[in-house]
Amino acid sequence: MFKKILIPVDLSAAEKGKIMIDAAAKVGGDSTKILLLNVVEDIPAYVASELPRGILETTRENAETQLEDMASASGRKMDTEVRAGSPATAILDAAEQIEADLIIVASHRPGLQDYLLGSTAGRVVRHAKCSVLVLR
Repeated sequence: MFKKILIPVDLSAAEKGKIMIDAAAKVGGDSTKILLLNVVEDIPAYVASELPRGILETTRENAETQLEDMASASGRKMDTEVRAGSPATAILDAAEQIEADLIIVASHRPGLQDYLLGSTAGRVVRHAKCSVLVLR
């Protein structure tokens, strides 16, 4: 059994969040700690300066609310966190900080850019220091 599971959630595909939470419930026990994580990508300063004031804070607050709603809808007690940065890097950093035993990530059908650059799930699989479960 896994003691700590990290579930990074892309809120643009939030329906996969429930699937990942269900998978965590199956592979973890009642005492398993689960962290739902969303990563808000950094915006270059020259772009951020052109955005309306407060939009980045609003985006972060909305992400926190969506994660909390997802956690409460699951019926399981779990922590939520929103970070800023590169998704793969932030996921890997969070996994190390909480000493995760397992990361559960959702994947999508790869497009051309994924073959050239690699997807977030691919980067997590290649660089994680713990087990990774990829759901499609």
